[in-house]
Amino acid sequence: MLTLTENATAAIAQLTQQIPADTAGLRIAKAENPDQGYAVSLTDGPQEGDAVVEDAGARVYVDALANAQLDDRVLDAQLSEDGSVGFALAQQR
Repeated sequence: MLTLTENATAAIAQLTQQIPADTAGLRIAKAENPDQGYAVSLTDGPQEGDAVVEDAGARVYVDALANAQLDDRVLDAQLSEDGSVGFALAQQR
């Protein structure tokens, strides 16, 4: 199952505070164009068939196609000087 680093957990928790729903989270889905990898978006809750990854109050919803490919991955985040957040996937160790 996809796991989250401390940085990713903190970033997701901070980002989802912008959404008034108790089930707010980050959603990862296969991009429409296979060459683009994954689509990442903020959402007020899961869509049907999404896997739920929760860590310290941070929720990530992963669609079924992406979930199969991300099963052995870890999601990390980095905050830029301009305040933007970048996410990266790495192999679990």
